[in-house]
Amino acid sequence: MRLVLPPLYVILDAALLTISETACARQLVDAGVRLLQYRNKTASSRELLKRSKRLSAEWVSRGVTFIVNDRADVAALADASGVHVGQEDLGAEEARVVVGPDKLVGVSTHNRTQFEQAAATSADYIAVGPIFATSTKANPDPAVGTEFIREVRPLTDKPIVAIGGITLKRAAEVVRAGADSVAVISDILRAAYPGERAREFLKILQEANHAAGA
Repeated sequence: MRLVLPPLYVILDAALLTISETACARQLVDAGVRLLQYRNKTASSRELLKRSKRLSAEWVSRGVTFIVNDRADVAALADASGVHVGQEDLGAEEARVVVGPDKLVGVSTHNRTQFEQAAATSADYIAVGPIFATSTKANPDPAVGTEFIREVRPLTDKPIVAIGGITLKRAAEVVRAGADSVAVISDILRAAYPGERAREFLKILQEANHAAGA
């Protein structure tokens, strides 16, 4: 059975949070978000595990998909829903060995070659981007645009997650291009009320998916 991801994929980036990740996650889940990724590039392994365990314990049992960024070992120890790996992290198959067959493994890709390689693995979903210019990474890859989503959409049945510079105004065009889920960081985390912003995204994405016949 084909995996169906929630339309909104919110990344809790510790570097951008103005409130605790727990408080922010509660706002987002209350707003209807059902897919969260925790990204913390600066915490020690011990601290990352502690925080990931806390988030996983609170949300996975309530039906929220909780993904740990980069660290398959932490995802496994925290009993998260899965792990998301980048091009410099463990490969999809190595991550699969660590987290097990019943957890999700997502992979970031930035060009067609990487996408084709990811499609041939056991990865459950493939992220593509950055779609638009982004400021959440120090040295981002070049923006690929929505045309890249259209290019790679026919290459796999795996869900495609679009990421990178996606704002409320541009979310619908990403869905129209063929993305199954839209990953958002700045536009939600930097909002005065992240939960309210998430509700706006969910409304836009629901309308876009309905128009696309999803």
